Amino acid sequence: MTGRATETAPGAGGAGPRPQSRREFEALYARLRASAAPGGRGALATITPETVRAAAAEVRAGRTVTLASPTETAPAPDNPHPAGHRLTSPPEAEAERTGLHFATDHFGMDVHGDAQSHLDALCHVVYDGTLHGGIPATTVTADGASALSVDLARDGIVGRGVLLDVPRLRGVPWLEPGDHVTADDLRAAEEAQRVRVGAGDILLVRVGHRRRRVEKGPWDAARSRAGLHPAAVEFLAERRIAALGGDGNNDTAPSPTEGVDFPVHVLAVHALGLHLMDYLQFEDLAPLCEQERRWSFLCVVAPLRLPAATGSPVNPIAIL
Repeated sequence: MTGRATETAPGAGGAGPRPQSRREFEALYARLRASAAPGGRGALATITPETVRAAAAEVRAGRTVTLASPTETAPAPDNPHPAGHRLTSPPEAEAERTGLHFATDHFGMDVHGDAQSHLDALCHVVYDGTLHGGIPATTVTADGASALSVDLARDGIVGRGVLLDVPRLRGVPWLEPGDHVTADDLRAAEEAQRVRVGAGDILLVRVGHRRRRVEKGPWDAARSRAGLHPAAVEFLAERRIAALGGDGNNDTAPSPTEGVDFPVHVLAVHALGLHLMDYLQFEDLAPLCEQERRWSFLCVVAPLRLPAATGSPVNPIAIL
């Protein structure tokens, strides 16, 4: 692609990426939209039987690890509307009675919050009155989404997962809220980890959000968090990845883009047709990758069957 935005990588002697004007954003948006995979599945079209078979060959140690954060049922600064969980039976008075009883549960969840691991469907981002591919936003109503719902991923997102650990690259435990991951960071992490992101891959970018939250406590992540710089989305398009996951929101806060609060979501979901996974956790995976001396693996993402939903809770599994 031509016309790449200028970046200055933190830790490279600069002051970090410069702010992005609305004009620069719209030019980048137009380039990315023109490069999007044709058809109604977005970037999932880059996953083929050949890429899945190649990803299966990544399994060598036979070890599995979750990439999801625990579902939280207590309010916190980044989770004012926590998941609801209650046991619906048996009543306490009957629990110790003889005979057969079943324990049953009820769950409720704000899927697109700032604490729970979730997958964003392609109908999640509305920009200038449309969804990805120019589909009218009126296809999303109170009754659900009639186009581009999470049902597009009903057969799972299965492929080669690649973890790029940016705090490891910079020699820090985590990136501080407000910091940006640039395309130069991603390329440098590839080189340091001796791995290369390719077509059909599920790219996972660690900023250390979950580790910081565990060690320092929750904060208002809606106002301040580390994430990708919008210009880095061009790297994702060039590599033709199938899906993107982060241990934060993927977007930085405050936004570096004039007039757009979630530029990475707009560029990735709306322009490119990339399913995003927000608020994963890689604190179990990263040390295992270090131990195995490799940063690629089979990755299996299985959202719930929610035919008209804009997203789903998700528990991705890495298999090394």
